[in-house]
Amino acid sequence: MVREFDFLVLGGGVAGLTFALEASKNGRVAVLTKRSRSEGNTVYAQGGIAAVLSPEDSFEKHFEDTMIAGAGLNKREVVDITVREGPERLKDLVAFGADFNRRENGEFDLTREGGHSKRRIVHSGDITGREVQRALLAACDETGKIQFFEDSTAIDLILDPSAPRGQGRCLGVYVLRDDGSIDTFLGKVTVLATGGAGKVYLYTSNPDVATGDGVAMAYRAGAKIANMEFYQFHPTCLFHPDAKNFLISEALRGEGGRLRVKSTGERFMKRYDDRQELAPRDIVARAIDSEIKRTGDECVHLDMTHLGKSYLVERFPNIYATCREFGIDMAVQPIPVVPAAHFMCGGVVTDTFGRTSVPGLFAIGEVSCTGLHGANRLASNSLLEGLVFGHRAVKVCADEVKAQGPVARGVVRDWDPGHAVTSDERVVVSQNWEEIRRLMWNFVGIVRTGKRLARARRRLDMLREEIRQYYWDYQVTRDVVELRNIADVAHLIVECATRRKESRGLHYTLDYPNADDHNWLVDTVVQREP
Repeated sequence: MVREFDFLVLGGGVAGLTFALEASKNGRVAVLTKRSRSEGNTVYAQGGIAAVLSPEDSFEKHFEDTMIAGAGLNKREVVDITVREGPERLKDLVAFGADFNRRENGEFDLTREGGHSKRRIVHSGDITGREVQRALLAACDETGKIQFFEDSTAIDLILDPSAPRGQGRCLGVYVLRDDGSIDTFLGKVTVLATGGAGKVYLYTSNPDVATGDGVAMAYRAGAKIANMEFYQFHPTCLFHPDAKNFLISEALRGEGGRLRVKSTGERFMKRYDDRQELAPRDIVARAIDSEIKRTGDECVHLDMTHLGKSYLVERFPNIYATCREFGIDMAVQPIPVVPAAHFMCGGVVTDTFGRTSVPGLFAIGEVSCTGLHGANRLASNSLLEGLVFGHRAVKVCADEVKAQGPVARGVVRDWDPGHAVTSDERVVVSQNWEEIRRLMWNFVGIVRTGKRLARARRRLDMLREEIRQYYWDYQVTRDVVELRNIADVAHLIVECATRRKESRGLHYTLDYPNADDHNWLVDTVVQREP
């Protein structure tokens, strides 16, 4: 089946929904989500949205904090745009009905997180992402102009085969539906808002849908990809045998949480940074990793017991309740935590309006590399980025939609299954899935070396060839699509990490332990050869 829209949005998180709401004023909008329309990284975001709202704060301070966290690799224009447009986009959210914590005088209850010099985090308890998602979905439904397609897995972007030479225009995407059929979705513009790729690593705070689909598809379509070596590991995920990727928010350390060695109870962050627990995430994650390796403990402890039960229950109700489900009362005992893959700071290269190097293809939110985060994301700048660039992209996309005529049906071919048959070797998928994630964790994790990267590259080359052959021999399933994508994303991370001969932000290698501003204050850009 062929479906045509003006705006084709892949992903239903904060960036995709913000874009869809604004775009619906200018044409027909389709939003495709891989599972339910509320399942993605946004709904799991706990901390909040960073924005300058206090007279004690300033755009200049937020700008400086972002640049410091990003180790100087941020694009100054993009950082300036984001911090200055942020307050207006927050007002939009409030207008859509988002409910954030406020003080008795009606002002926002601003909190603070690592890397921020001032209190500027707007939050809704410790479930900010869930509230943002709820408000945006409700606003989308109210328009009556946005069509959602749930359980729809994008397989590959469709490029104009009639382009005489060079990069063909993106015309849409082939989509695997929940009944196993493959539909052709056409759009005058196609917008990637597919989020991150945490599932490329063995341990992650991300949900199962975060398999790097947008980056992988864009790479295969010829788009420029940058800075994939900068994968942020959140310092504190709950360490428990029955817990699956439950995040212990940055805000706990912002409100006074203390990191301690499990076996001795000693506070250790003072040995790594003067800001101690309020240091940026890359520093805290490496410190925890170092302490675990030094002591042989399987985790460290985050101690909140000095803050009192009533405060903890009121400020962190979801985290408190979830910890209790796992037998941990954070009011009287420390929380066991470990680092886990959390946020992709690189991605599909875009300009300040979300345009990629492929005509007709845009990227917004975590899937994009705008230059906002540089070598390390500042806490709570992610929801902010989705709001700002989801809104900005519509300005350009609306003009493109007006300029583009309908796609000629004869130009785009229906999905061709070739000679693919039903697989009787699904164990290949599960085995390769496990192997990729484990080798990425062991060889391309928080601390790297050239030898580890070389080992990862050799094995990934073999795995990608196995997966490529499997993809063409057997009928497409969602598991196969996701496996193919995490393999391509893993390749991009290893390629970028191998090229960068220094340590900066989230990329730390024992071979080059210092930053090299003379040679490496540049992006690491990868593009598939035609």
